[in-house]
Amino acid sequence: MTGSKRQNFIGGAAILGSAVAVTKVLGALYKIPLGNLLDSEGMAHFYVAYNIYNLLLLLSTAGLPLALSRLVSQAGALGRENQKRRIFHVALGMFAVLGLAGGGVMFLYPEALAKLLHDSLAAPAIWALAPSVLCVCLLSAIRGYTQGQGDMKPTAVSQILESACKLVVGLALAWWLLRCGAPSHIAAAGAIEGVTAGSVLGLLVLSVQLMFRKRGRRGTDVPLPCRGIAKELLGIGVPITIGAAGMSVITLLDQLLVMRTLQEALGYSERAASALYGEYTFGMTLFSLPASFIYPVTVSLIPAIGSALACGDQRGACCHTQSAFRLTALLALPAGIGLAVLARPILDMLYPAVPETAAAAAYHLTVLGVACVGVCVMIVTNGVLQAYGREYVPVWSLLCGGVVKIIVNQLLVANPSIGIKGAPIGTLCCYGLIALINLVVIRRTVPQRPAYLGIFVRPALATAGMAVVASGTWRFLTQELHMGDAATLLSIAVAAFAYALGCLCLGAVTREDLLSLPKGEKIANFLNIGGK
Repeated sequence: MTGSKRQNFIGGAAILGSAVAVTKVLGALYKIPLGNLLDSEGMAHFYVAYNIYNLLLLLSTAGLPLALSRLVSQAGALGRENQKRRIFHVALGMFAVLGLAGGGVMFLYPEALAKLLHDSLAAPAIWALAPSVLCVCLLSAIRGYTQGQGDMKPTAVSQILESACKLVVGLALAWWLLRCGAPSHIAAAGAIEGVTAGSVLGLLVLSVQLMFRKRGRRGTDVPLPCRGIAKELLGIGVPITIGAAGMSVITLLDQLLVMRTLQEALGYSERAASALYGEYTFGMTLFSLPASFIYPVTVSLIPAIGSALACGDQRGACCHTQSAFRLTALLALPAGIGLAVLARPILDMLYPAVPETAAAAAYHLTVLGVACVGVCVMIVTNGVLQAYGREYVPVWSLLCGGVVKIIVNQLLVANPSIGIKGAPIGTLCCYGLIALINLVVIRRTVPQRPAYLGIFVRPALATAGMAVVASGTWRFLTQELHMGDAATLLSIAVAAFAYALGCLCLGAVTREDLLSLPKGEKIANFLNIGGK
């Protein structure tokens, strides 16, 4: 790639993962104080708008950026420079149309969308988010183009700027509105305005960066017609969109079913149902955290496998697949089980201003912590299937999981003795089934099948040891030494050390894995890790 050094698959994932780490810290500095400001009812209004926004955004941008990066990487591997440029120009026009359509729906019909989800007070927040859809669509086109060329830095930089702007603008507006005596649904709209401001800033910065980027050499190839490229983008992107939008579709479906069931089957008022669902969203905020570190793996994985397959390198594609699974296992298992084991102390530490809500949300996070392991496996398996051209498999597995979610919600949430506690159980069953279906299909259809036992068993054993250490440490520090929030932080630190030590002792991390990271050889030598 002209003008930058092409990063390898794990290196690109590491860059995006680092950006995710920064954005999640900024996101925590945004949402945790926001939860303390708005409490459960205000946060319910916030998430109604945000879930609609996520769905429209994913329908617009989930598949096409990955299709764009896959086609660009394949064209680059074959030296077709003109084809790369035309792919980007066609995709940019398609993204603009999708962004205008999605943003227009939110801008023109906020009341209808809010009533559809049984929360009429969420309309101002939905309206405030509308411009962000167009901005993020255009951002996604530029990101997909640079990712297809193996350069993850523009995406990383723009994500960090977006999050920083969201934090400053959103939190300041929410605080100011509440100080002026505004009701919680108006404060929620002010808070969510930070998301729009962040997307505008990210688009401006990335556009300027693209304008001043050095142009690569002109190729001698004759690119395909625009209509043919658009057809190819849609052929790849539409099924990827349906599969990639799974988490948002299921979250929105979950919200619709739970809110309706609480009001119609159990007789709660709209306000009371919003408060109960708000408790559930406190657990959902942390539930989505581990998955956000797996998305960079998929973003880096698809162009890497696409480039290898374009050159007929089946072995290289298999190596990328194995690395993606190992990285997912190493990240997802400790993150999910750690959240489940320390759910109550983590929530008490993060939300001291609303202790009753935090206590009620602890049950949800315990179940959702286990469920997020399934989400992470779903994300990476979707990426593998999409990279190998089996884009429709995630669609069918998503449908199966959605059906299970509906059935479990109807059986459990409508039961007065269970109520809202049935929602996370349905989520666990849903994502567990999706992950299982994807793993079975990959095992049966992908050449040079991944060895699941070798990939997952060692991290699972290290995670089990970590869970025992985390629980035991927290109990000792709180019961014997009577420590407060410091006990939670120390327990997390001790658990992380125990997990890292367990992985090293069990051989869960190989020298080959470390060599793919920046400064990987120095890390491997320092840890005295040899080859496989």
